[in-house]
Order: sequence, then structure tokens, then C-alpha cells
Amino acid sequence: MARASGYSVATVSRVLGGTRPVGPEITRRVKEAAESLGYRPNQVARALRSRSTGTVGLVLPQITNPYFPALVREVEHALHAEGRALLLADCDDDPATEAARITALLDRQVDALLVIPVDQTQSRDAVSAAAARVPLVLLDRGCGTGIADLVATDNAVGIALVLEHLAAAGRRRVCFVGAGGCDTAAVERLAAYEAGAGSLDPEAPGRVELGDFSWEWGRAAVDRLLPSRPDAIVCANDLIAVGVLQRLRQLGVDVPGEVSVTGFDDVPLVHLSDPALTTVRQPVRELAAEAAQLLGSRLAGQKDGLRRSVRLAPELVVRASSVPGAAAAGETGGTRPSGRGR
Repeated sequence: MARASGYSVATVSRVLGGTRPVGPEITRRVKEAAESLGYRPNQVARALRSRSTGTVGLVLPQITNPYFPALVREVEHALHAEGRALLLADCDDDPATEAARITALLDRQVDALLVIPVDQTQSRDAVSAAAARVPLVLLDRGCGTGIADLVATDNAVGIALVLEHLAAAGRRRVCFVGAGGCDTAAVERLAAYEAGAGSLDPEAPGRVELGDFSWEWGRAAVDRLLPSRPDAIVCANDLIAVGVLQRLRQLGVDVPGEVSVTGFDDVPLVHLSDPALTTVRQPVRELAAEAAQLLGSRLAGQKDGLRRSVRLAPELVVRASSVPGAAAAGETGGTRPSGRGR
């Protein structure tokens, strides 16, 4: 390759290895020569020299939740743009499995970790131990202050947007269907509902049914709620909301004439619901970009001892499940300021 490019072996090595700065013209000619020769770097050899594998591990609770594949896709794109590969591990919502997956990724010498913790308490020890070994960013969910950097959606803002929308639509007998787990997404969305629903009806904060983040639970919750005659059902995620819509339709309840339904996440599945689901859209691409940027700064040697917490504002997407006559394609509500904290 040195002969093809016209430069020395040392210069070619600097360009391909990125070890020292080289002028743009030299870089261009060396890379053109490499491409013409079909050269591909030996990543194993590079890892041995640099003591860096160029890989980041991501541990998530359950890949069957349709929100997570969308997030993983954006994370992979963000890391690939920085020359890093992603290793994925699913822990099936089990803290013990989560700890084992974290250990397995560390044994594979990943440079850094992204973790979406299963439980804000039970995940803490494994995450804290891993954060002491490699740069680690908590994504989407937290597990206590001071454990690691965090990038997540502002769940309180999302629920507030929903409640404001329902209030403007004249809904008062509002109820909440959520998950009873101890992950921060479930906890924060429930807390935001309980804090804000009282402005619609003093009894609204008490109209809560908790199960899990599944469409089966959404269907079951409807049978528990209908005796209280709600006029709006706020769901903690889109899977629950789809189950709610299915059961209401089966029972002949007019949505949104009699009952409005809202979700949270804006996963692709909601475009198949009937009526189209009003939901809170998470800023998935921005979450992935922020997480990749934080990891990059830590890998570059930033060690100031401060744990950063970044909260990004979601967006309310209004569709036909909450407003009669709303366009099926959806009308996008206003986006709150991001309110990022460092």
C-alpha cells in the first residue's frame, strides 16, 4: 500500500491507524490507495495494539417491547458514525440475568457500556460495579443518583402534556393504566399522573390500575375500570394503550366519543391501531445521540467526577383516539423546552 500511495510505510500506518495527525491530501491519497487495493483493517490486531476493542455493550430489559428496537437502531447508528460497534444483550426483565449479561460483556472487553436498567433498586449494585470499570451511561431509565451518567426522556413533561390535552378536550373522569414495576419509567409516569390529575378531578389521582407494560394487561385493565365510567384512559405506554383500544372496541365503547385513550412512546405499532392513537413521542434519535456523545467524552478521558443527567423533552402527537375527527395521520402538539440538566 505504501507503494500504491507513494508514501512511506510509517505515513500509511499513521493514516490508517489514526495515531497521529496527517495532512488532508496525504490522508485522501492513502485512503484511495487502500480502497483500490480492497484493504480492510484487522480489528483484532488493532485492539491488541491500542488495548481498545472499538465495541460498546448495550444491556436492555426486553427486546420484545417495540420501543427498544427503535432505540437500539438509533444507538447503533450513532455509535457506527463514531467507528464503534454495538454488542447487544437482552436480560428478559430479570435483574439477576441483567447482572450476568453485564459481566459477560465486560469479559468480552467492551470499551464502554450502555444500560437500560430493569429495576431502579435491584439493578444498582451491578451497574455501580460496572461503572467503576468502564465508562457507563444509563439510557432511558435510571437506578439512583451518582451511579452513572443518565440520558432519558422527561416522563413528567410527557404526562403533563397528556393531562393538559385531555383537560382542553373537556375530559374530567380520567384514569391511569400503568406498570407496577420498579423501573424509573413506570415510577415517574405514575408519579406525574398522580401529581397532575387532581386538577381535572379530585378523585382522578386515585383511579389507577397497575400491571405491566403489555397489551394483555391493557385489555384486562379495561374490565376493571369501566364500572367507574371513565371518560379518558391515560396509558403508561403504547402496548397498554393498544390493548385498551382493542377491549373497548370489543365491548362497543365509542373511542373517543365516550372515552379518550392516550399512550406513551409512539412506537410503529400505533399506526395500526383503530382509531389512531394519541401518544407521547419520545425523542429516540436525540436520546441515542446524547448517550453516544457522553460515552465518547468519557472514552476520550473526561474524568471530572461529575455524573451528568440529561433529560430530553417529549412531544405530544394528537390523533383520533382522543379527539373526534382528528386526522388519522396525526396532529403534532407543541414541544416543551428540553430542560437538559448536566
